[in-house]
Amino acid sequence: MSDTRIFERATRFLSALPHCQVLGLRVHQADTQGMTLILPYSSRIVGNPLNGVIHGGALTSLMDTTCGIATLCVLAEFEVCPTLDLRIDYMHPAEPHRDVYGFAQCYRVTPDIIFTRGFAYQDDPNQPIAHVVGTFMRMGKGITGGKGLAGAINGGAV
Repeated sequence: MSDTRIFERATRFLSALPHCQVLGLRVHQADTQGMTLILPYSSRIVGNPLNGVIHGGALTSLMDTTCGIATLCVLAEFEVCPTLDLRIDYMHPAEPHRDVYGFAQCYRVTPDIIFTRGFAYQDDPNQPIAHVVGTFMRMGKGITGGKGLAGAINGGAV
């Protein structure tokens, strides 16, 4: 599958997730090597209003979504792949008033499980805010998660 097609599928999938729209998540990069999403800084995701630090729940949503959508980078056809397990190691808080990037890649795909790993960062990927590993269950391409979702993600009509 072409990198352009992966990027387009990822963008459509992200737009179908209401919580991602609330957070303002956007696809930054998507190809066969992995997925990068952007979590734009806003006052709505601040966990500590005294210092403006982003809430850990917003970062967790970013990384769970990034890992989950990274499955599109390795699957020829869309499958619903719910999170089985997600571990995040926070290295340091995100700096206030700056966007956060989440990168994830799939490093092993089995008939039942997809294994992912990644990290969150701001300006420098070599200075991660957090590291993540996750596992996602393959439900099969026949399970779409809703009427017409697979068609919409793959570029067809809902």
